[in-house]
Amino acid sequence: MTRKPARMYRKVEGQIYTRREYMGGVPNCRITQFDTGNLRTRFPFSLTLDTEEAAQVRDIALEAARVSAVRVLEKAAPNEFHLKVRRYPHQILREHKMAMGAGADRISDGMRRAFGKPVGHAVRAEIGTALLTVHTTEAHLADAREALRKAAHKLPVPTRVNLNRTVV
Repeated sequence: MTRKPARMYRKVEGQIYTRREYMGGVPNCRITQFDTGNLRTRFPFSLTLDTEEAAQVRDIALEAARVSAVRVLEKAAPNEFHLKVRRYPHQILREHKMAMGAGADRISDGMRRAFGKPVGHAVRAEIGTALLTVHTTEAHLADAREALRKAAHKLPVPTRVNLNRTVV
């Protein structure tokens, strides 16, 4: 089946569901790397991408944002950044698959006992939750801000870029 639109899973409603041992066939998390770039150097500045609304962010969207930011940073500031994905998608998304088409009413039970099959993962983000962080030098602050701006376009929630000075 095709992937459902993000608007179906964006709202934070209901109890969080993370118990993988009770369901079979949970797909793997799509985020391939949580730390990218130069991991050994301590950088004096950090920029964070914070959410402005409470929402659920799918792991696919978070991975697309990470790839977009890394692509910009590797061109502009090679080996002068450390990008970190700050949240792990613990929330398991479920979907009750309905039979469609002619004669489907004889096959389907409708919404009776509709627990749903696992279809993906999501991050439950409250207001002000940091999703991505880029550590960099002062010379590459504008490049890091541009990378996070482009990454924000991949996310289903309005975001804000905040600058922090870290003690080296």
